[in-house]
Amino acid sequence: QVQLVESGGGLVQAGGSLRLSCAASGRTFSNAVMGWFRQAPGKEREFVAHMRWSVGSTYYADSVKGRFTISRDNAKNTVYLQMNSLKPEDTAVYYCAAKVVGTIQYDYWGQGTQVTVSS
Repeated sequence: QVQLVESGGGLVQAGGSLRLSCAASGRTFSNAVMGWFRQAPGKEREFVAHMRWSVGSTYYADSVKGRFTISRDNAKNTVYLQMNSLKPEDTAVYYCAAKVVGTIQYDYWGQGTQVTVSS
């Protein structure tokens, strides 16, 4: 089992920044993909970014490219999402997730952290 715990959400004005953290514990694995997703009220959950843990390669949704950065701290088993130039449309519950490289489904999910961007 893998446990994921997000933190760092909050209320910020448009144009501001937040950094989300996702601490992984339990059965961690080097061949993991760590992802960030978000779900706004009344909308489906959407992909934000992911990182292949072992090599550090990243991929972003077009809506956040150039504003958000995913990174990791190997020693802390923690993945981060640095969010800059935030917009009201970034308001959502943000979830961290993990899966094994080469699989489609994310098997492990955190509880989510609320990000609210005011205009």
